[in-house]
Amino acid sequence: MKPNEANRKRARARRRILQALYQWQLTQQDPADIARQFLGEHRLGHMDLDYFSEVLRGVTAEVLTLDAAFDQYLDRPARTLDPVELALLRLGTYELRERMEVPYRVCLDQAVELAKAFGAEQSHRYINGVLDRVGRDVALRKTELAASKG
Repeated sequence: MKPNEANRKRARARRRILQALYQWQLTQQDPADIARQFLGEHRLGHMDLDYFSEVLRGVTAEVLTLDAAFDQYLDRPARTLDPVELALLRLGTYELRERMEVPYRVCLDQAVELAKAFGAEQSHRYINGVLDRVGRDVALRKTELAASKG
């Protein structure tokens, strides 16, 4: 598969992950049931299925850790965030922390694009600012870890 096609499939997977996380946040339905529902309703060849499944499972399993990673950068309590913003922060934070093969800028750019498509009018700026700070923390920890091993 060509790199551009792989990137498009992953972008489509992110869109579906956002929608699945939104549903999970509102219904508290089992994430595995939500994944099966999404995989049954959408054209499977048009997205990165492995990425969808792995990231959805990872975000829902690590939600408390992810929330703690970005909470310090919020200007209000997380419980008052718009559900789309909260889902995007969880998705972006997971990618920044756990999917090191995804470049930092790609994580931010994709989250911003999803915020523009699904979020409130200026939510993309808020998402970008918070995830940028999370990304800097992740980069700093990686540097410190490498220095301690070296």
